Amino acid sequence: MPPMPPITRALLLTCVAAFCLNLFLHLEAWLALWPLTSGRFMPWQLLSYALLHGDMLHLFFNMLGLWMFGSEIERLWGGRRYMHFLLACILAAALVQLAVTMLTGSKVPTVGASGALFGLLLAFGMLFPNRTIMPLFPPIPMKARTFVFVFGGLELMLGFLGGTGIAHFAHLGGMLGAWLLISYWRGRGPFGRRR
Repeated sequence: MPPMPPITRALLLTCVAAFCLNLFLHLEAWLALWPLTSGRFMPWQLLSYALLHGDMLHLFFNMLGLWMFGSEIERLWGGRRYMHFLLACILAAALVQLAVTMLTGSKVPTVGASGALFGLLLAFGMLFPNRTIMPLFPPIPMKARTFVFVFGGLELMLGFLGGTGIAHFAHLGGMLGAWLLISYWRGRGPFGRRR
């Protein structure tokens, strides 16, 4: 296996360190993404929320996905473009989540790099649509394109069903940010000529 590229490795280590620190320092009060109506929202939370995770399982699956999809995409795009991409996904996920919490009146904060992970998943499906991957759940081999459609559809359905305690619309926001940025780079959609 090739070595993990530097930005993916740094993000993985930072998330693990933040998780450990949060066990003692309760960083959610300052770094989680608090709804606008909570009175606890601060601008830096638009990025900082992605470094925190709710529990060990949340951290494990996000870091596994970051390693699986992010490593290859970072090697393909290079560090600068990859970093811009991750930031776009994290910001888009945060903005969508803030809109959803405003509409629903929720006062619950959001944590996790899942928006970035779902953005990476979409990018992987767009870049390598016919590559076969084996998800952990369900353990059925499928093409990357199919995997993206299945998980995107599940997130949309679960988001409308609600009550899971998971920020499904933030995941979709990360995918939206990924699609918009890739479309911009390709000069497609409302963005005009090729970049």
